[in-house]
Amino acid sequence: MGVPCPLLGLGLALLWASVALADVLVQPDFDAKKFSGLWYVVAVASDCKVFLGKKGHMLMFTSAVQAAADDGLRVHSEFPRADGCHQVDADYLKEGSEGHFRVPALGFLDVRIVDTDYDSFAVVYIYKELGGALSTMVQLYSRTQDASPKAMEAFQDFYPTLGLPDDMMVTLPKSDACSAGGQEAP
Repeated sequence: MGVPCPLLGLGLALLWASVALADVLVQPDFDAKKFSGLWYVVAVASDCKVFLGKKGHMLMFTSAVQAAADDGLRVHSEFPRADGCHQVDADYLKEGSEGHFRVPALGFLDVRIVDTDYDSFAVVYIYKELGGALSTMVQLYSRTQDASPKAMEAFQDFYPTLGLPDDMMVTLPKSDACSAGGQEAP
């Protein structure tokens, strides 16, 4: 008796995902202390259906990052919304090498700091599960609300390598709706 098609498809999808994840490298010699501080999320590319449905209404948000004693990160994010500022705290748990994390509380199966100069930008890869669906997301972090040309180039060179086309990317409009400016992570 053969393997039912849905199970075969799921098996092939999981195999492809594990191969795709293996190809995403992390920042060499990642330093969580140098990465700590306030970041603005200025651009996002993703195949997540929820993101694609809302990307035209999203605003720039912040993530305050603090190195944790267990080689992980503590992250406090603030998202401007029509009904106010939505805040989320999460522990990024070290997974394998430095710069590689998982965030069970947010459904993030795999988070990798792909590229950073620590002073001005970072490219962050996220592979997540939401409502039973798997998706890929890339975020461009900037220390200011205006990403440098070097930062945009690093972001735009990376996300297409994951099969994300330009129509799945958005540069987020600036917002002062949340007060994270200068706050440290918890």
